Amino acid sequence: MIVAHELVKEFRIPERRPGLAGSLATLFTRRYRVTRAVDRVSFEIPAGSRTAYIGANGAGKSTTIKMLTGIMTPTSGYCRVRGIEPYRHRQRNARSIGVVFGQRSQLWWDLSVPDSFRILRRIYDIPDHVYRRNLARYRELLDIDALGTTPVRQLSLGQRMRAEIAASLLHDPAVVFWDEPTIGLDMVLKEAVRELVNRAHRELGTTVVLTSHDIADIAAICDSALVVDRGRVVHQGSIQDLLRSADRRSVLFDHRDRLPADAVCATVERGLPGVRAVPADGGRVHVDYPAGEFTSRQVLAFLLDHFDLADCYAPEPDLEDVLRQIYGRQRPAAPSGVSAV
Repeated sequence: MIVAHELVKEFRIPERRPGLAGSLATLFTRRYRVTRAVDRVSFEIPAGSRTAYIGANGAGKSTTIKMLTGIMTPTSGYCRVRGIEPYRHRQRNARSIGVVFGQRSQLWWDLSVPDSFRILRRIYDIPDHVYRRNLARYRELLDIDALGTTPVRQLSLGQRMRAEIAASLLHDPAVVFWDEPTIGLDMVLKEAVRELVNRAHRELGTTVVLTSHDIADIAAICDSALVVDRGRVVHQGSIQDLLRSADRRSVLFDHRDRLPADAVCATVERGLPGVRAVPADGGRVHVDYPAGEFTSRQVLAFLLDHFDLADCYAPEPDLEDVLRQIYGRQRPAAPSGVSAV
């Protein structure tokens, strides 16, 4: 469905020299700094998947999405969406995709949302039954009628994002690219947006590519993850695979021993070097251990040997913590693809 091969995107950024003399020199001799935003990225996203494209600010996510949607042309390498190179066949590609960029609008700013939808209906040649079905769905989940006839430019960010999300799905696209789609939305509307795209996936097999800093969005929508750091893919697999890659795991237990919490924590840390144990709510103890040195079975066996356990469970690692660990492992390397011209 979506293929990227050795995808590179570089930007030439003019450099200003300091001082008056430097400014004058810049008028005659312009120097540029070349920054590589996407660095030989390769991946495949199968049809019908829901993939989180994750990375810190400046990781190259939005740049990659813009190449996949045909907005930008790669410096080298190539990408294909449903067999089409987006930047070579922009119109063909646009008819089969839906796009939301958190800070950019696909609507007509001086027109109302209903008028924008009518124009999109003509552009995409949307059948009557599809158009009516989708409008009914937007009324149910997004309360789209509440936007009335107010021009798009006068809507709040949250109101505009509701309209943008609806517009991206109006023509039943085969693929949707959502870049920070829930920015400005409250909790109720975020849930509605998640239900909307998950329903499209269930009923139509829509392929979803989501970039978001909202971990709840990722957990509620996506079943796979593509993690980039400084323009390069550092992890690709299921969300569960990503969670299992955590450097540290944890166990939470309760016990019947009449021992102070400090003594219990000291016993655990003394018996399992490298493990951290801290008191938790309700008299329980939270044990954090390095996954490369201990297994959950080893930790549990130690706890059973030393305490009269009342309860014990191993929670899944926190996705945000896992991503922080991945970025931390990548930081020591020097930035690539930066030069002066």
